[in-house]
Amino acid sequence: MLDTHCRKYIQPFILGGANILMKLKFSADQVTILALFLGLATGYLVYLDHPFIGLGLLWISGYLDAVDGTIARTKGSTPFGTVMDITFDRLVEIGIILGMACRYKEFTFILLVLACTIIVSMTIFLVTGTMANKKSEKSFYYQAGLAERSEGFIMFSTMIILGEKAYWVIIIFIIMIIVTVLQRFFEAKKILNN
Repeated sequence: MLDTHCRKYIQPFILGGANILMKLKFSADQVTILALFLGLATGYLVYLDHPFIGLGLLWISGYLDAVDGTIARTKGSTPFGTVMDITFDRLVEIGIILGMACRYKEFTFILLVLACTIIVSMTIFLVTGTMANKKSEKSFYYQAGLAERSEGFIMFSTMIILGEKAYWVIIIFIIMIIVTVLQRFFEAKKILNN
């Protein structure tokens, strides 16, 4: 939801970072890889009980994840760059979930449920994107929903900050993703049945 409705307001900040990195000769793929490593470090730092350092890296990773797309749209994107971007986003999410599950063993089951809801949401997103003959400003059809990337970062950040008190945040996050699954499912039905 935030990605769809607020991107235009933060795009100048993202464009500034993209311009700096392009002047330094970074490609979109290199920025995507850097975002991956910073994001993966988040889960490890959560596991090591350094949540605020991990949180900082998560947001730098998220910023770079937005910057790489701007670089790709400016310099031209590749289909494999899109694959890397979407796959690496999921790897960062998996890293955070694993870091939380290893640190807070009492959340193992509920974090497994969270991972499953993300899998279902992304399955609908990717299959609809493949089957739809539409494209957005991204290199694939983008299905909006209640829980997009920004909401995910906010929820993961809140989970990291709350640590052992994050149970209800995880539950709320799961509910948000289930709502998104339903939104995307019914949108897919509407798009693909025409």
